[in-house]
Amino acid sequence: MTTVLIVDDQALQRMGFSMLLEAQPDLTVVGEAANGSQAVRTTAELRPDVVLMDVRMPGMDGIEATRRIVDSGSRSRILVLTTFDLDEYAYEALRAGASGFLLKDAQPEELVAGVRAVAAGEAVISPRLTRKLLDTFADRLPGHTAQQHRLDDLTPRERDVLTAIATGWTNQEIAERLHLAESTVKSHIGRILAKIDARDRVQAVIFAYDTGLVRPA
Repeated sequence: MTTVLIVDDQALQRMGFSMLLEAQPDLTVVGEAANGSQAVRTTAELRPDVVLMDVRMPGMDGIEATRRIVDSGSRSRILVLTTFDLDEYAYEALRAGASGFLLKDAQPEELVAGVRAVAAGEAVISPRLTRKLLDTFADRLPGHTAQQHRLDDLTPRERDVLTAIATGWTNQEIAERLHLAESTVKSHIGRILAKIDARDRVQAVIFAYDTGLVRPA
């Protein structure tokens, strides 16, 4: 059973999400929070598998709440909700450690699938959409030199695979273009994530931009 915490400043929105998720046999809502501060406290208390986090809230917003939850070492994974697909808030939430984002007007089945994917350790948004976000806000990337040594730890082939991920290729495309078996690609990705200390594919894409391995087109 996957446990979920719903964070949104709108009571009706929380109710709607709760009804949808509770109707699934493998999902259960263990709590709700109306702002970022409550989200941080409640996540620490309940340790949900997934935090469904609104990014725009009064007081502490979802970005700061995401950052604090991730920095605390919590194993809860965060799926942020936003209104626009090219939203600076969504971009900042990914930078803070969220595992992906969904639009608030997503179809019910998309939301349910997103929660399940995040709980399974996957990234919810596609690499192409991640790149679209990063291309839009790339001028704000600070370029963390502290991460450079992690990039240096990658083999040439692992760099190729990471570049392909950040470019938006799927595992199948990487396999075809680099003449590898898809299982080999998955193995490479697993090692890359471990070496660069990335939680998932989204964080790997951000790492590639941060270190300058990939530049906006």
